[in-house]
Amino acid sequence: AGSVAARYSRGRAVTIAVDAFTFLRPVVVGDEVSVFAKLVSVGNTSMKIAVEAWRRTRHEDQSYRVTKATFTFVAIGEDRQPRSVAPLCAA
Repeated sequence: AGSVAARYSRGRAVTIAVDAFTFLRPVVVGDEVSVFAKLVSVGNTSMKIAVEAWRRTRHEDQSYRVTKATFTFVAIGEDRQPRSVAPLCAA
């Protein structure tokens, strides 16, 4: 989520909220874990990013979602104060 926020805002961004983590399945040593993040909305200085983590055991083809959350970031300037970000364009 932090990488998506920094890339979109073209600079520093700080986490101000996480809605909640819901752990649906365990992850054990040796599992392959994939994390996916998507920018879902943008305010004047803030960005909401949906994140999901998926696991796959070494011996299976099936993947399972293990957690999800929505992170809110605020873009900040060198002075550590909020700064504006570009509006989200419909693609």
